[in-house]
Amino acid sequence: MSDKDIKRLVANLNGERDAVFLYGKLAEAEPNPSLAELYRKLSETEARHVAFWEARIRESGGDVPAFRPSLKTRMTARNASRYGAQSVVSSIAKVEKEAAGGYAGQADAESVGMPGEERSHARVFGVLSNESSGLAGGEVARFEGRHRAGGNALRAGTLGANDGLLSTYSLVMGVAGAGVGTREILLTGISGLLAGALSMALGEWISVQSSRELYERQIEIERAELTDNPEEEMEELTLIYQAKGLSQEEARATASRIISGGGEAALDTLVREELAIDQKELGGSAWEAAATSFGLFSLGAILPVLPYAFFSGTAGILASSIASVLGLFSIGAITTLMTGKNAFLYGLRHVAIGLAAAAVTFGIGRLIGVNIAG
Repeated sequence: MSDKDIKRLVANLNGERDAVFLYGKLAEAEPNPSLAELYRKLSETEARHVAFWEARIRESGGDVPAFRPSLKTRMTARNASRYGAQSVVSSIAKVEKEAAGGYAGQADAESVGMPGEERSHARVFGVLSNESSGLAGGEVARFEGRHRAGGNALRAGTLGANDGLLSTYSLVMGVAGAGVGTREILLTGISGLLAGALSMALGEWISVQSSRELYERQIEIERAELTDNPEEEMEELTLIYQAKGLSQEEARATASRIISGGGEAALDTLVREELAIDQKELGGSAWEAAATSFGLFSLGAILPVLPYAFFSGTAGILASSIASVLGLFSIGAITTLMTGKNAFLYGLRHVAIGLAAAAVTFGIGRLIGVNIAG
């Protein structure tokens, strides 16, 4: 085996050793017995990986190096000991997520199922990073359904209308500053509205459709894993329920009951718990998202354009600005439904931002118009 291959094996070994060391420290620092047991179990899995890589190095004629935790691992372990395990879970979750695909393409690791176990650990830490100290057994059901999509829909709606209004208002003021005629301003505004709305709609369609296709692929993988390795799926589900605060016995009993039931109910639970995917929604309808995005952008964008159908010159600029200010204030106030902040102040903030952007484009348009005319 080449030196490059030996280095790969040693790098894998060091990563697993760091994990064993760190998870052990998390278990020591965790006051919740169920979570402490979970960390010990994760450490045991990584210890098996350590033994595997040590054996591979010896088989390949290499020397197993002495173990010394990396600086990052030592610092993380120290923070866990000082401030509690939960204080470092979020940072570990990010590392585990990035490392989840680290064994992809490594035939020796894939032959013993390491990639799947590492993905499982990443999912478990993803759950842990969303919890403060683990949920009591009776509260697991309440964990589901939190943070529904209502806030996201409101956020997407206000952002779409805001983008349409702000971009088109700035565009209209730019060409108005250049001193062109009312007809040209109206044509430019409508063109900007259509271009922006179509671009937003297409982008939203691609985004949602890509998400749906990705989710469908992940669900099919999960379906195959449930069929081929139900015991492994039960083990992962047990770990996730432990991460949510159930005791090991309760977690195993719950996972066993779900997996033994089989069928779509078991698959639905797995994709929700492991992948955070709701099969009923599955990212929503791409066409509905595109139509909504087009409509909301157009709704915002029409406000600065429509006055030019009735006014011209300075009156047109004033009418367009008044309509835009009212729209900006309304959008700013609506965002407080999500933030809980003062509606009046947030409305004024949006107005100030919009007017500043329009003033800049108006000034640039005036400068360009004067130079061209001169």
